[in-house]
Amino acid sequence: MTVSDPIADMLTRIRNAGERRHQEVRLPSSKMKEAIARILAEEGYIESYEVELGTSFPQLKMVLKYQQLGTRERRLAIEGLRRVSRPARRVYGGADELPNTRGGLGVCVVSTSEGLMTGREARRRNLGGEIVCEIW
Repeated sequence: MTVSDPIADMLTRIRNAGERRHQEVRLPSSKMKEAIARILAEEGYIESYEVELGTSFPQLKMVLKYQQLGTRERRLAIEGLRRVSRPARRVYGGADELPNTRGGLGVCVVSTSEGLMTGREARRRNLGGEIVCEIW
């Protein structure tokens, strides 16, 4: 099945898996999806990720991270995901124009000339680029 926006599909799969309290998410892998998964793992939103090569195409497996609220209640560490730049409407920003997601409590993922990184890291390096998504 062909997907017109693979990044939005990735974010939707994570959101749906969290709603259903799944332990892991599997999706078709790409370099950009791996970079987003790396950022999610570094920022503490997921436990881990790995690329599995066993099938006819590589799959990205992400182990989701949950927070215990009570004895039986748990909540996904990711409260929200939002695709900012879409195929129909690209959104770019300079280093001083990158959003501060949820007052600094969230992360915006930016595609720069030096690769995918958080908005915080892009501002530190004085780089601008395409604002891919926001996670909080």
